[in-house]
Amino acid sequence: MQIYNRQQISAAVRLDAEALAAVEAGFRALGEDKVVQPPILSMALPEVNGEVDVKTAWIRGSDSFAIKISPGFFDNPKRGLPSLNGLMVVLSAETGVPRALLLDEGYLTAIRTALAGALAARYLAREKSQRITLIGAGEQARLQLAALRLLFPVAQVAVWARRPEAAEQLARELNDDGLQAAGYREIGAACAGADIIVTTTPSREPLLFAEHLAPGVHVTAMGSDSPEKREIDISALLRADRVACDIRSQSENNGELKIFKAQQTPVPFEVVELGTGIARGQALRQSPQEVTLCCLTGTGVQDSAIAAFALAQLEPLQ
Repeated sequence: MQIYNRQQISAAVRLDAEALAAVEAGFRALGEDKVVQPPILSMALPEVNGEVDVKTAWIRGSDSFAIKISPGFFDNPKRGLPSLNGLMVVLSAETGVPRALLLDEGYLTAIRTALAGALAARYLAREKSQRITLIGAGEQARLQLAALRLLFPVAQVAVWARRPEAAEQLARELNDDGLQAAGYREIGAACAGADIIVTTTPSREPLLFAEHLAPGVHVTAMGSDSPEKREIDISALLRADRVACDIRSQSENNGELKIFKAQQTPVPFEVVELGTGIARGQALRQSPQEVTLCCLTGTGVQDSAIAAFALAQLEPLQ
């Protein structure tokens, strides 16, 4: 069994068109019902502001699959450590023998999450979207923006974060990178005029409300991936003309749709899974004025897809 560290993995796997195609293929297989995928195994550690998720999936016909262990300890930045970490084990789908241990420290999860966000926007946002609003200013906010720049002519970026200084720091970095960027202290001001809004926080209280959503905007909500987290107010969900997710059952338990379960009411609108839209090869947006929203909770098929892609880049180097 080969063992690869983060330095090797990050040198071989980047935010690029090839990695995007690998994640898109995973979604397409999911939409074509070609994936064996169990529910997420999740454990909360509230006393230490932490959590651990275990995800896996097998794409039928693939010669391998990955099992991912993904801890998130959200007080780590106070210790000078990243909030997210983790590793993946890649096993043979023929024998079950481990093929590789990817000690990526959460890198592959961060990459596939960013690429999933870009794919959600590809199928739900307006073409040629230029103005992006980031809710959150951490690593995933940066990666979501970088992934969007693979597909859209991004020119302006607005940033809001719970710590205003973090939003201002990210805005300065983006200005240095040639974008027009600004940090905001009010979410409403940050969202004004946005083509795409991406929420990237571990918030436990709604941040985005209907009043923040102008006609034509697309929202990718990817911070809520456990029962305790929530970024999108029910008013924003009801404001959307079209709602998508990666896995509906996960969104109803861990993602933004869980508010309806908590209220013991059925979801009052149609929900389409992103993989279904990708499998059909059709844009999910029906008009430029629609408000669209996609809830991403993260799926095992994304992990197996990016792990297989990583291994294909790494093995020839041995």
